[in-house]
Amino acid sequence: MFSLKGKSAVITGAGSGIGKAIAICFARQGAKVHIVELNADAAAQTIAEIDADDSAVAYSCDVTNQTQVLDTFRKIGKVDILVNNAGIAHVGNVETTTEQDFMKVFDVNVRGAYNCLFAAIPMMKQAGGGVVLNMASIGALVGLSDRFAYSMSKGAVYAMTLSVARDYLSANIRCNSISPARVHTPFVDGFIAKNYPGKEAEMFDKLSKSQPIGRMGTPAEIANLALYLCSDEASFITGTDYPIDGGFIKLNT
Repeated sequence: MFSLKGKSAVITGAGSGIGKAIAICFARQGAKVHIVELNADAAAQTIAEIDADDSAVAYSCDVTNQTQVLDTFRKIGKVDILVNNAGIAHVGNVETTTEQDFMKVFDVNVRGAYNCLFAAIPMMKQAGGGVVLNMASIGALVGLSDRFAYSMSKGAVYAMTLSVARDYLSANIRCNSISPARVHTPFVDGFIAKNYPGKEAEMFDKLSKSQPIGRMGTPAEIANLALYLCSDEASFITGTDYPIDGGFIKLNT
């Protein structure tokens, strides 16, 4: 089950964290993985960890630049699966979010996803179908303190998911999204170290317990859900968002 053998999977932002875990998982399940990543060194590290002949290729690409994205997808040539994972975070409410910060988050998280959809959808149509998986967030579904720009961007990703799913039903293109709560990635460790020096262990415990289940998720857990949604076993699923949140949305009081 869940074989991706013969599939060509494009994963953006796969140099670290969730994207890296998805790339490793998909390659293990037989996909030819195409890593679209701004940080070439990080992409190379992911490929090294996949450690299989010709099962992964990296492309240095800024997803906010449509010309670069279109050129990269032309090089890839075949797209059965697109995982729009590349994204950045931001801390701040509407008063503390500058226009520059707002637009930076929008450019990467929203424009970046759009650019990849713009490149991939025609290729999928021509091939007779495909699967899109967008990385949203619980921030698209519930109010989070000091996450104004980030929540805005993930709300847009969620809405794009529904729109693409509706528009391309007849083209045999499925489109879903995943909305994680806090996942333990290098970004989280860096965020804690930067904002709470000397209190790293205390803050890690506090952030972990913000999920009712009592811990953060792992990138591998998100990757396993991504694998299912991009596999043929999920062929009846489209236009749906999947929270993977340790009970955050429904069990927090």
